[in-house]
Amino acid sequence: MAKVLILDRSKSVRNVLRERLEYEGFSAEAAEDEMQATALCEKIPFDVIISDTACRVPDAGIPLIALSTDSSIDTAVEAVRNGARDFLTKPVDMNRLLQSLHRAIDQPAPAPAPAVPGTVRRSRRAHPAQAEEIIGRSPEIEHVRQLIDKVAPCEARVLITGENGTGKELVARWLHAKSARAGAPFVEVNCAAIPSELIESELFGHERGAFTSAVKQRKGKFEQADGGTLFMDEIGDMSLAAQAKVLRALQESRISRVGGDKEIEVDVRVIAATNKDLREEIRKGNFREDLYHRLAVIVVRVPALREHPDDIPSLVGHFIRTIAAEYGTDPKPITPEALALLRDMPWSGNIRELRNVVERLIILSGETITAEDVKSYC
Repeated sequence: MAKVLILDRSKSVRNVLRERLEYEGFSAEAAEDEMQATALCEKIPFDVIISDTACRVPDAGIPLIALSTDSSIDTAVEAVRNGARDFLTKPVDMNRLLQSLHRAIDQPAPAPAPAVPGTVRRSRRAHPAQAEEIIGRSPEIEHVRQLIDKVAPCEARVLITGENGTGKELVARWLHAKSARAGAPFVEVNCAAIPSELIESELFGHERGAFTSAVKQRKGKFEQADGGTLFMDEIGDMSLAAQAKVLRALQESRISRVGGDKEIEVDVRVIAATNKDLREEIRKGNFREDLYHRLAVIVVRVPALREHPDDIPSLVGHFIRTIAAEYGTDPKPITPEALALLRDMPWSGNIRELRNVVERLIILSGETITAEDVKSYC
C-alpha cells in the first residue's frame, strides 16, 4: 500500500484529500507545517508528498506533487525547479491527482546521496539501475521478449502501446539495456505529468532569461539523453504545438533551447509509449499523423494482464519476495486457493494493481495468505 504525506496549511484540504486517498486504497497522513511533516517522515517511509507550494517541504528525497491556487506559468516553473514531479492547481482534480500519484510512485527515483547524520531518511522505494526482470512465460510475454531481442540492437524508433499498468516502461528499459546505447543515459519524460506550458522547456531546455524564472541556462531531456535513449511516456497527451517541435527534432536530429537561436545536434534514440489509440487520436485531430509515422517504426504492444492470466502465480510470487525484502521480513506463503482467486480477478489496473493487492495482503493477512484474505481485502 503506497504511503502519501499531505502537507497543507488548510485543515479542510488535508481532511478532504486524506479521506479520498484512503478511499482509493492509499495510506495517508497529514501535516500542517514542515515540523510536523519532518517528524512524520522520520517515522514513516512515504512514497509521495503532496504539498501546497506555500509550505516548506522536508528535504527527504521523496517524490513531490505540488499544489497551488496560483495557476501562473511562473509558479509552475518554480515548483518544477524546486523538484516537483507534477504541478496541479486548486481546487484539485482528483482524477488527475490519482494519475499523478501513480506516476510518481512508479517512476524511478534519483540515486540516493550519501547519508548525512541528522537528515530524514529517503523513501523505501528504490529502483535499481538495471531493468527489473520481465516475469511470465505465457506466449504473449514470450512474444514481447522476442520483439525486444530483435529490435533492441537496431536504432529504429519504437512505439510501445498498452493499457495503464501493463509494464510499458519496463519494456523501454529492456530495449535500452540490450542496445548498443546501454552504457549511455536512459532519460525518461512523462508527457502527461508536465504542464503544457512547460513541456517545451522540459524537452529542449532554455537559455537564461528565456522567461521570468529562467535564472540560468538549463539542458532539456533531448540533450541529457545525447548518445543514449529518450523514453517519452504518455506521448498521446502531448499538445499539438509540442508535437510539432518533437517532429522537427526527430527529422533533423537538432534542437534549439527556448529563448535561444543556436541549433544543437543530438544523437538520441527515441522510444515512445502511450495508453491511447493514436490512430483514433489522429482521426480526432489530437495527434499528428506525420509524428506517428516517425515514432511507430516498430510497434510493441504490451498485453493486458487479463490476456495472460497464467502468469499471475509467477507475478504474485515475485511480488511477495520483493515486497518482503522491502519490509525486511520473510516472504509469506500463499495457498493454491488464494492464487486461484487472484488468477480469476479482472485486473483493470493490470500488473500495477496486482502488486498493490499483493502488498495489501502481505500487510493484512496472517502467517499465510489464504483465500479468505483475498475475499476480504481485494
